[in-house]
Amino acid sequence: MQLYYEESGSGAPILGIHGGGSSAVFWEDAAAQLSELGRVIVYDRRGSNRSERPDAYEVTSVREHADDALALMRALDAEPAVLIGRSYGGTVALDLALRHPGSVLGVALLEAGAQGLSPEYDTWFASVATTVELAAAERGVDVVGEVVLRDVFGAWEELPERWREVFTVNGPALLAEVRGGETTDNARLGELRVPTLVVTAEASPEPIRRGSEALARALPQARSVRVGGGHVIDPAGPEVLAFVSEIIEAG
Repeated sequence: MQLYYEESGSGAPILGIHGGGSSAVFWEDAAAQLSELGRVIVYDRRGSNRSERPDAYEVTSVREHADDALALMRALDAEPAVLIGRSYGGTVALDLALRHPGSVLGVALLEAGAQGLSPEYDTWFASVATTVELAAAERGVDVVGEVVLRDVFGAWEELPERWREVFTVNGPALLAEVRGGETTDNARLGELRVPTLVVTAEASPEPIRRGSEALARALPQARSVRVGGGHVIDPAGPEVLAFVSEIIEAG
């Protein structure tokens, strides 16, 4: 896959991995702040926005996206890196760290998906998947982003037009990700030894918070913090910046 990426700053690599239906477009402000700490790389994952989309893009997996992220890091000579993953992107970052710990300095997980760790999260995700499949079948794949945003945020019309455009274009990618699930090797979570920050948000839907909290409990060396706002957690929030700065200074 040809992946669209942008980089700024210099020093230790920092890779930003966006969530489902999203894009590096939404990381512009965060990238500018993070670039004061190191060499920031943000990109559109396969199938999303400005990156290439596979033909017949029916289903994808967290593992496939983690392999893409590692390939990008290696192509840009950006190993080891601090990984910051939001939502589905957090699960991608976690999978990469579990399978390639030598390529990772630390991981910040901003409400990463947690299938298999929380019954509440599993029930919620299954409900979203069913709703998305029905919407795609009845109204077309272009509405998938709208359906998910309404479910997670309870909003659509009031969101910036730029957001709505990206989530509409990313409908096929989001559908493929929902079909593939938000899973990694949960049996190996206790093996993760790289510094890890797990961030939850006060106003997120309760099943998402519960899932993230369960993930924090499964990671023996994880540091857990709760921030204000909803599920779209700022990748350059004070807690994340402090964590990244600490990792880079220690490295």
